[in-house]
Amino acid sequence: MRLPAGADAVLMAEALDDASGHWWNAAGAPLPWLRTERVAADCDSPAADRLLQSALHAPMEARDGVLRATLLQYADGPADLVLVAHRAELDAVSLRSVADVLTGRAPYDRFGTDGAGRSVVADPDLVKRWREADYSGRAEWAVGDDAAGDRTGTVTVPLVGSPVDAPARVAVATGLVLGRYENQDSPVLGALTGIPARADDVLGSFDAGTLVALDLSGARSVAELVAETGRLLGGDGGWCDARQYAELTAEANGRLLVGLLDGGHEAPGAEGGYLACQTAPFPLTVVPSRTATGELRLDIHYRLKDIDEDSAKRFARHVGRAYTQLCAGDETQVPADIDLLDEDELRQMVALGRPGRSLDWQPERIDTVFAARAAERPDALALTCEGESLTYAEVDARAGLYAAALRAQGVQPGECVGVCLERSLDLVVTMLAVLKADAVYVPMDPAYPADRLAYTAEDAALRIVVTALDDFPGDAGQLRALRPEDLASYDGPDHGVPGPRRGPEDAAYIIYTSGSTGRPKGVVVPHRNVVALLSATQDDFGLGPDDTWTLFHSSAFDFSVWEIWGPLLTGARLVVVPYWVSRSPDEFRELLHRERVTVLNQTPSAFAQVMEADRHQDERLAVRLVIFGGEPLDVRALRSWLDRYPEDQCRLVNMFGITETTVHVTAQTVTHREVAAGSRSVGPALPGWYLYVLDERGRPTPCGVPGEIYVGGEGVALEYLGRPELTAQRFLPDPFTGGRMYRSGDRGRLLPDGRLEHLGRLDTQVKIRGFRIELDEIRNVLLDDPAVLAAAVVIGGDPAHDAAGVRIDAYVVLDGGDTADVRARAATVLPEYMLPTTVTALTALPLTANGKLDAKKLPAPAAPVPAAASARPSGSAPADTAVEGTLVAALAAIWESVLGLPVGPDDNFFALGGNSLHAMRVAAAMREQALPALPMRELYLNPTVNGLARVLDAGSGA
Repeated sequence: MRLPAGADAVLMAEALDDASGHWWNAAGAPLPWLRTERVAADCDSPAADRLLQSALHAPMEARDGVLRATLLQYADGPADLVLVAHRAELDAVSLRSVADVLTGRAPYDRFGTDGAGRSVVADPDLVKRWREADYSGRAEWAVGDDAAGDRTGTVTVPLVGSPVDAPARVAVATGLVLGRYENQDSPVLGALTGIPARADDVLGSFDAGTLVALDLSGARSVAELVAETGRLLGGDGGWCDARQYAELTAEANGRLLVGLLDGGHEAPGAEGGYLACQTAPFPLTVVPSRTATGELRLDIHYRLKDIDEDSAKRFARHVGRAYTQLCAGDETQVPADIDLLDEDELRQMVALGRPGRSLDWQPERIDTVFAARAAERPDALALTCEGESLTYAEVDARAGLYAAALRAQGVQPGECVGVCLERSLDLVVTMLAVLKADAVYVPMDPAYPADRLAYTAEDAALRIVVTALDDFPGDAGQLRALRPEDLASYDGPDHGVPGPRRGPEDAAYIIYTSGSTGRPKGVVVPHRNVVALLSATQDDFGLGPDDTWTLFHSSAFDFSVWEIWGPLLTGARLVVVPYWVSRSPDEFRELLHRERVTVLNQTPSAFAQVMEADRHQDERLAVRLVIFGGEPLDVRALRSWLDRYPEDQCRLVNMFGITETTVHVTAQTVTHREVAAGSRSVGPALPGWYLYVLDERGRPTPCGVPGEIYVGGEGVALEYLGRPELTAQRFLPDPFTGGRMYRSGDRGRLLPDGRLEHLGRLDTQVKIRGFRIELDEIRNVLLDDPAVLAAAVVIGGDPAHDAAGVRIDAYVVLDGGDTADVRARAATVLPEYMLPTTVTALTALPLTANGKLDAKKLPAPAAPVPAAASARPSGSAPADTAVEGTLVAALAAIWESVLGLPVGPDDNFFALGGNSLHAMRVAAAMREQALPALPMRELYLNPTVNGLARVLDAGSGA
């Protein structure tokens, strides 16, 4: 406290000595004593301020005992009395009482002591827990520095307006900013103030605390929130005892972000000034105070190991802005009305999601660009598959022939043509042919259930589908199935195809993605988007004629768009990977080595198996670029690859993308630095693409603060086929720069350098092993079963630790029948990757008070039971040979280890929950145990232990 007229140091020291013996029972601890220092500078000089700050912030030492008292006497007459104590010993009111005694304002005997001779009553256990609380974790919106140790920083922001209820408004402003930063409707603050009802003649106590949980859902106005918070801070039933305080503050502090409020005190150096804390006791500590001139300010202390300086400054600025709006006097304001960003910062955030490089390109059709490459290098190899190859000229000629055949079948410009072929040369040629015929290709996977193929054909109004299936499902009167051989045998006049009538802005393909209504939806993508994607990446990735790519993924998965047109529009060679080779990591790795593949595109789940297969080989691959997509990437898993293939030899790029924004949106190169940091960055937007991260009202969130990802620019698709309402909901006008943007439903945040961190989904959509899945689609398929009265679908397992262990768990309430029948019926509609691994029967689904599914109360899923379990014989079928008998035992043990379930000799591997990643692990385990090599085709064709053992035994020649 400032003593304008100075102080008599001798009298003050005597008063402290007299009071110490009365107030404190020494019990071996040193009693307080007065340190005095004459300062050869005026009280308002920089030198005086440095000494004052040192006295205030120097840590307490053992020799200080209960209290450290310092008197600074300045050359111009005034003095500062500085009293420092642990909060466990003296609170704000106690310190003021001590100051009153030392300055002669009150006699020491006015204050009583407790039975132990102490004037300060505190709960030692509470204080111990408060000091040793575990503040583990880190805020998503901030960057921490583990090397910072206990170092702290402070940001001070002036607060405009000084109403009587300023502390309550500060608390609401702080909670509102935290709620926005962390996407919470009920942020929690631990509030710490003096007890207002405390009797003047009682010195003993400690600062009390309360938990302030703010309801930001919009049910209450900000005026009501301020009034309620004021009552809590004012002591109207809001205080708690020591035990409750310990529990409540532990709950608040465990979230890292805590508002430590001490309202209504002047700043240090003013008359009666009080400093709530010397350093930040929490990762974020908010202290409102008044300056010497009575103005309100906010001191925000932050721990550098948890919160960086820039994030702390943004937080302080936004709390100040929120506080100003709370003081505006608008009684109708609700929490969502508060804007955290001013106009300048809003413009900065809009610009942050735009790449630094512009896109220099010319919109063209895909087939036009391919024709240019074919004209440049007609004899260069374009396609390779299973020992057969085609040059660019041969692909162009064959596609032209197929296109002429399609036009002869009456295919019109803009008409949708189905392409349902296995990965092969004909698959790629047919897609190009459809484009040359000025039509739109609709890729379908032959492995899909008949119902799903039929639905796609009907929804896209297909009249013609090119397929090798003998019985493509659909209305035979409306749909004609053509084989590639039918197109190849066309011998019409001159094979000519009229020039395209449609331009680059018109549709090139339609890919169907999972839909929440129970049916997939078609995403319509124009030619120009694909050409823009290659223009945006070609220079950065160094894509060109010297590269060899692979087509690894299903044509119904949009990653294949990049895999097919990436090489063919840049003059490279494309190696088509047969389905069964793609299922076997060893065979696929051998293909990569044999074909000298340089550009590899993989989901993280699949690449993990490639890394494992490569680890056992001495010869290095020729891969120079690996593109990850389709699902979140845990970069830490790439450490061993980077050790084997250094960054200057093989570049790893993590890309975030959506079918509706043409495969890729961002690109992040992954180096040892990102691996060490466990980075979740997917990089900045590609040139020509741009990003927004917006809140529920469509406002840009502050830098580093999560929100929903919106994507604009060259990659935005045209529409959802035949879904105008859904198109209007997801493809929106860009309110900032014009044009269109896509509302992704993904959660993310923009970093200060413009990179995006992808933080998962906001809805029921998930990605499993690269496949995009709407859980509501699965649920609706289950509800279509007459035996199912109610259904819920959730994701089980931990994708961060084991991609193979991630599963789809379904819960059903049945009206007769059993779960095996439910799963069997779902398998006729859903593709294999969407089929629930488990189906558990319940008498009723657990619900919340609001009538919604309470997923936390769902029981553990029932173990998968093969559909044929009831018919399986109780004993194993006898082995035909000794070798086969040994294989049965070994295979059963391996399956049990991989699946974590008991396995019988006739149990179906996939019915037990096995998937492609599990199958790869089985193959690896068999290799390690020197068992016969496992061709993936045989496991899929013979998915029981007995059946597979017989095939392997016969193949071994035993």
